[in-house]
Amino acid sequence: MVDNSNIFIEGQKISAIRKGVGPDAVTGKQPGDMSWRIEFAKLLSYLADGRTIRKAFLVGSRPPPNDHVWEMAKANGFEVITHARDANNKEKAVDTELVARGTLAIATTPTPAVLIIASGDRDFIPLVNIAHELGWTVEMCAFSSSYAQQGEMALAVDKVRPLDGSLDLIGYYAFVWPAKE
Repeated sequence: MVDNSNIFIEGQKISAIRKGVGPDAVTGKQPGDMSWRIEFAKLLSYLADGRTIRKAFLVGSRPPPNDHVWEMAKANGFEVITHARDANNKEKAVDTELVARGTLAIATTPTPAVLIIASGDRDFIPLVNIAHELGWTVEMCAFSSSYAQQGEMALAVDKVRPLDGSLDLIGYYAFVWPAKE
């Protein structure tokens, strides 16, 4: 299960840090490396870690009509579910969709397996709890900037796999950033 915006945005931030671009002097916010992209086939392979994939969900917000991100994800093994943003352009229903899809998958799979959650968002704790009740093992794969090491989500799962060192294993650079002068 992949929370697309969580992996994409946090991956861009880690890439910017790796390139030596620090937080904005005024806002203190870490900018993202706009050139870094997820390579969906590599992401899926990395998350599977050699195991058989039963279902792979990627959920995100509906992109502009000319954006081919979702088609690339579908072509590389993900079932893609998107939701429209609200009137303030805020993402809505993504985490809820992931929890619903994850719950359905674990409740209808006859043999417990490993549930992999690609996000550090603690909104997934109810799903983790249900998975554990049904005998599943739960792994969280996320960039360290998206979760607290001793936070509820990290402590609720059976295994944490930080993505910080995997930028080149799960993504690529679409262009040079920052621009060289």
